[in-house]
Amino acid sequence: MKIIVINGPNLNLLGKREPEVYGSKTFEDYYRQLQLKFKTVELTYFQSNIEGEIIDKLHEVGFSFDGIVLNAAAYTHTSVGIGDAIKGIETPVVEIHISNIHAREDFRHKSFIAPNAKGVIFGFGLKGYDLAIESFL
Repeated sequence: MKIIVINGPNLNLLGKREPEVYGSKTFEDYYRQLQLKFKTVELTYFQSNIEGEIIDKLHEVGFSFDGIVLNAAAYTHTSVGIGDAIKGIETPVVEIHISNIHAREDFRHKSFIAPNAKGVIFGFGLKGYDLAIESFL
């Protein structure tokens, strides 16, 4: 089974950015834990702050992987392009957010990804990535 985790803008700052919201662990450290936990899964990781690179990655893996775990971060609420990319691929996508997006600013309540996603997980911290991967197993 091949699953990719795709993280969007500013998630490269996990562990430094707003630790009260996002925690103090870097995603790279957490990703190593995911690899150990899901040894039978071929996990891949991609992060970009650039919308077009995320769309390109979705196109690249969207017909050959078994699952995509996508935390598009702020692009969730602004990118029609990422939403359209998900609609155009075959690989199922689980949208994930570390924080409870509905307990935050109103603009974070709208997702251009959710209508085309297999499911949405939010508010469980980094544990949400585990839940998303488990949803494909």
